[in-house]
Amino acid sequence: MSRKRAALYKIVFQSQGQVVELYARQVSQGGLFGFVEVEELVFGARSEVVVDPSEEALRTEFGGARRLFLPLHSIVRIEEVEKEGAARVHAVKEPSGIVTPFPIPVFPPGKGPRRP
Repeated sequence: MSRKRAALYKIVFQSQGQVVELYARQVSQGGLFGFVEVEELVFGARSEVVVDPSEEALRTEFGGARRLFLPLHSIVRIEEVEKEGAARVHAVKEPSGIVTPFPIPVFPPGKGPRRP
């Protein structure tokens, strides 16, 4: 009988002008509207000889969290992956030229804008 491995997800999101990559065992639509719930964060083993300072910074920032609620609009990508990688932080590249994102209204499921 084959043993099924627990799912592992790579979550890429924007936070305070940076792109953050984290790994977690559980990702779901949160109980809070407009948020994605991320649980059981996974970080690399502490016994490694070479320590990545960006991963250590993420471990100190998010390591004590039981559950993260990430705003839906900040998430870039969620992938189900086979094996864990290093958690990372990247600076956001500014696009050439000035681009302002168009605001998108968010409505509760089943409800749209009211029409007169």
